[in-house]
Amino acid sequence: MATNASTSSPLRIAIAGLGTVGVGVIRLLGTNRDLIAARAGRAIEVVAVSARERHKDRGVETGSYAWEDDMTALGARDDVDVVVELVGGSDGPALALSRAALKGGKGLVTANKAMVAHHGLELAEAAEAAGAPLKFEAAVAGGIPVVKGLREGTSANALTKVYGILNGTCNYILSEMEETGADFAETLSEAQALGYAEADPTFDIEGIDAAHKLAILAAIGFGAKVDFASVATTGIVQVRAADIAQADALGFVIRLIAEADVQDEDGTPKLLQRVRPCLVAKGHPLSSVDGPTNAVVAEGNFSGRLLFQGAGAGDGPTASAVVADLIDIARSEVGAPFSMPVDQLQALGPAQPGHRTERTYLRFTVKDRPGVLAEITAAMRDADVSIESLIQQGREHGGGEVLVAMVTHEGPEANVTEALALLEGSESLTGEPLVLPILPA
Repeated sequence: MATNASTSSPLRIAIAGLGTVGVGVIRLLGTNRDLIAARAGRAIEVVAVSARERHKDRGVETGSYAWEDDMTALGARDDVDVVVELVGGSDGPALALSRAALKGGKGLVTANKAMVAHHGLELAEAAEAAGAPLKFEAAVAGGIPVVKGLREGTSANALTKVYGILNGTCNYILSEMEETGADFAETLSEAQALGYAEADPTFDIEGIDAAHKLAILAAIGFGAKVDFASVATTGIVQVRAADIAQADALGFVIRLIAEADVQDEDGTPKLLQRVRPCLVAKGHPLSSVDGPTNAVVAEGNFSGRLLFQGAGAGDGPTASAVVADLIDIARSEVGAPFSMPVDQLQALGPAQPGHRTERTYLRFTVKDRPGVLAEITAAMRDADVSIESLIQQGREHGGGEVLVAMVTHEGPEANVTEALALLEGSESLTGEPLVLPILPA
């Protein structure tokens, strides 16, 4: 039962990292202090902080908090109950602090998706051994309560699939390309100028950021050990304005989709995890998700299809997720980080998707000369790929190249892979083919 805030000792926290999210946490705890105390059953107070620059003006008052130049020391302080790690990075200082906090019996709240994707199992084991809480709602999809939703809201269900849009930068770029007709490079530059993309956007546009988040959701949703290394990842760099236009003409939009499911292969459950741009039919719940918004779909055997949607990043939404975790800890509502005890998590091997069936959009950049279409269609025939429609577009930028696009009938993924292997090294192709699966309705 929750304890009255006026008679309970406060939950004392230390914050490592005073960037936009760390400052957002301090601001949120101050602005909604009374509401948070009432809902948590006691006050939540910042007692210590650590960051790179001690005297930087951050727009919030931090002078009343104890300061640690070495953030790892936060984990050893006797006046701290929970450490909030907002530094980032899969290892280095963030991991050292997290290990120290849990070893010292402190609770740990983190927004660090890379660290949880790479070291989540180790941290969960340490938390379990210390009897300390480990929470990371803010690590996936910003302010959307999808971690809690999967861990608690769907806990009675066997999930059949988890998928969604997990990277706001890619989603902003793709939806802006739809809106403006501009190509990828131009839209990326605009996103960087507006602050929607980093100066080095590699983690976003290559799909790595979404893969970190997917590995976490898959572990929670399927009771599996976190296995980031097995996430097959393809980014959006190859998508052109012509692909966006062609998708629209066919009744689709293009979105970077992260998806995971478990299926039996020869009597053994295997985990499929992949991030790739897909064609999404207009009318599908994910087709209207635009800009920097995130959305996650979970399909349960009793709950049916559930949609979680909202702001995937930003100081306010992410700080909201961090403080929600702190409120749970203050209430002593602490469950297993990945939905069940570590010794019950399954080590699921990676699935081989070749036998799975899907429709596919394929786009080739080819030399404008006779016989090219015949070469491509012959490869499709020899690999037993059935073509539903084929479109040859005009010359690319007025040069000697043309774009050839096709949509296949539903068939095994392995057949498309075989067809592309047959075309590999062809002098007719001037660039790598673009392969966009069509997401089922």
